[in-house]
Amino acid sequence: LQAISLLGAQILELIAALVLLQSTAKPQYKFVDFFKANKVSKERSWLLASAVGFGFLFMLVFLTSFLADSVVGPKAINNPVLKEILVSSNISKAACVLVYCIVTPVLEETVYRGFLLASISSTMKWQSAVLISSAIFSAAHLSGENSLQLFIIGCVLGCSYCWTGNLRSPILIHSLYNAMTLMITFLS
Repeated sequence: LQAISLLGAQILELIAALVLLQSTAKPQYKFVDFFKANKVSKERSWLLASAVGFGFLFMLVFLTSFLADSVVGPKAINNPVLKEILVSSNISKAACVLVYCIVTPVLEETVYRGFLLASISSTMKWQSAVLISSAIFSAAHLSGENSLQLFIIGCVLGCSYCWTGNLRSPILIHSLYNAMTLMITFLS
C-alpha cells in the first residue's frame, strides 16, 4: 500500500509539473521540444552519451563514497524504509521500480534539466548553468549526507543534457542510476 501510494503521488506530481511547465513556458520552450531531435542531437548519439555518462557517474559516485568513508567513516548504504517496501511484495517491488526508474527520472529531468538548466543557460555559460542547476537539484533532495553525490549526479546529468540537446540521455542515465541504487538496497 505504501509503494502504491508513492507511485500515485509521484504520477500526480509529474502530471502537475508537466501541466504547470507547459502552461507557463514561453512558446519556444514547449515540453515536446525536449525530446525532438535538433541540429545538435542529430549530430550526437544520445545512447553513446548515456553510456559514457552512466559510466562516468558510477566512477565519480564510487570515488566520492570511498573518500567520504575514509574521512567521515562508513555509513549504511540502504534506506530501511525502501528496503522494507522492496521485500514486502511483488506489487511493492513493481511500484518502486516504476517510481524510481521511470516516473522520478522523467519528472526530475524535465524540471531540473529541461526547464531550470535550459532557462538559466540562456543567460550564462552552460558550465555555470550546470553548476547552479546541480546545486539546486542537490538542495531540493533535502539530504545533507548525500548532497555531494547529488551535486555530482546533477552535474553529469546536466552535461549530458547540454551535450545531446535533449532529455533522453539524462533520463536514461538517471533511470539506470536509480535502478542500480534499488538493486544495491534490495541485495544488501
